[in-house]
Amino acid sequence: MSAQSTATVRVTIVPTMRYRDAPKMIDWLCNAFGFEKHFVVPGEGGEIAHAQLTFGNGMIMCGSARDDDWGKLVKPVADVGTTTGAAYVIVRDVDAHYARAKAAGAQIVRELENTPYGSREYAARDPEGQVWDFGTYDPWAPH
Repeated sequence: MSAQSTATVRVTIVPTMRYRDAPKMIDWLCNAFGFEKHFVVPGEGGEIAHAQLTFGNGMIMCGSARDDDWGKLVKPVADVGTTTGAAYVIVRDVDAHYARAKAAGAQIVRELENTPYGSREYAARDPEGQVWDFGTYDPWAPH
């Protein structure tokens, strides 16, 4: 399929990640950032085999870090010491979202700001080091 033809096909991208303590992080992501549990599959020994968390019509998938084929490719940020990307989440009231995240203990790594491209946004790091970017910019909206 060419890049041009994908414009006519609905494509959904769902970021995935692994956490050292996935049960704790799932609760934290719901409390601090407003995600909702859509589908959670417990694993052995209190681990999470697979979880789907929603935010509006967006979704992430996550689970417990483990030494399997996928785990050799995707490691928790805490295991590698850095992240190579961040999920961008569109929020309507970014000021209220910022206050909620900060009250829940999110490490704010970029304070609320107005951008030259018309967004109001901030970035936070979760307790295991994953960076999240929240803002009002909707790339699908007409500009």
